[in-house]
Amino acid sequence: MNAALPLNAAAPERSPSYYTATIGQETAYPQLEGEQTVDVAIIGGGFTGVASAVELAERGLKVAIVETNRIGWGASGRNGGQITGSLSGDAAMRKQMRATLGNDVDDFIWWLRWRGHEIIESRVKKYGIACDLKHGHLHAAMKPAHMRELQEGLEEAQRRGLGDAVELLDRDGVKAILDTDLYIGALKNMRNMHVHPLNLCIGEAAAAAQLGALIYEHSEVLDIVHGARPAVITSGGRINARQILLAGDVYHKLEKKQLDGKIFPAMGGIVATEPLGELASRINPQDLAVYDCRFVLDYYRLTADGRLLFGGGANYSGRTSRDVASELLPCIERTFPALKGVRIDFEWTCAMGIVVNRIPQLGKLSDNVWYCQGYSGHGVATSHIMGEIMAEAISGTLERFDTFAACRHIRVPMGGLIGNPLLAAGMWYYQMLEHMR
Repeated sequence: MNAALPLNAAAPERSPSYYTATIGQETAYPQLEGEQTVDVAIIGGGFTGVASAVELAERGLKVAIVETNRIGWGASGRNGGQITGSLSGDAAMRKQMRATLGNDVDDFIWWLRWRGHEIIESRVKKYGIACDLKHGHLHAAMKPAHMRELQEGLEEAQRRGLGDAVELLDRDGVKAILDTDLYIGALKNMRNMHVHPLNLCIGEAAAAAQLGALIYEHSEVLDIVHGARPAVITSGGRINARQILLAGDVYHKLEKKQLDGKIFPAMGGIVATEPLGELASRINPQDLAVYDCRFVLDYYRLTADGRLLFGGGANYSGRTSRDVASELLPCIERTFPALKGVRIDFEWTCAMGIVVNRIPQLGKLSDNVWYCQGYSGHGVATSHIMGEIMAEAISGTLERFDTFAACRHIRVPMGGLIGNPLLAAGMWYYQMLEHMR
């Protein structure tokens, strides 16, 4: 494994990932010093914060983003890069949101599945963001129960007018477009996409700055001042605002009194192989992103320079230590026997914010301080939808925000001391269910 193989000179503060090594333009925003006054101060420079900033700046508001590290430093710049219509907590959403939405709940959840695609595709085009955005995805089945789920997904897509974009494949159909015998079928979806997420996040931050947003890196927020004139405080300065959005997901330790025990870290692992040359077009000739139907799944895609980027599993203990390459190389070789012995050039981890019931958490900490967090491994598309919903709410349109804010969430006492073991036990339970279905 050669995790230090540099493609570009990248900031040492970033994870030594494939994405870091292929940044189109590294960020260089200043550290906050002194005092500023804006309409909205956003804590967190990942997808939620950046997407919200673009939405708010497009509405004419003066915005500031305050980031502890660099833009896209966390999960937004380290994930699998898949933009799909899957929602981790759709069943829980449907059950709880029916009280608010009634018979419209299914339509709302369908909208949630695809709105993120529309936002990302439109923004990339509007602001000319170079992020390797491509269409095409396979949801792959490994047993008959998976095929029944995919058939249901196909039927819903057809009912809702997405039939031209989806196709259910049998074993031979999958074999024709992936060089693997692992799957018995798949749902091919050309509406789903994949992307270089770090370049997307950095590009959206540049768009926000172009619209007048102030962006500060290396500026950890130490405190939030509540009251008629809220503010965020760092070691070097202060931002006064009419409203504040806390968009740090699982990475911050702010507002523990209200937020502790609501979201927990799970460490996902990802690797990128050496460039595969002609093998890339042999194993995946249509350049599709793929994930399987298991509760604890593998996911992968090709990069722009022909590497296999492969992720899987998760450490629910909350600890960061994982020998990712040793864990995932056997999975790669099982999936693609042609890659037996392939070199791993990059390995890294990604802290995902996991919510017990998998419903994104949107709420208010006080009259003018908001928070948004918790996408449970489905953050690329979902964060952009939430950015739009938060911008609507901050601008005075509360309908969609209220739908999420009304959902009940389990708050685990003693935070991570109990929460992460609880998550680990829950995932063990779901893995046992997987063996039985």
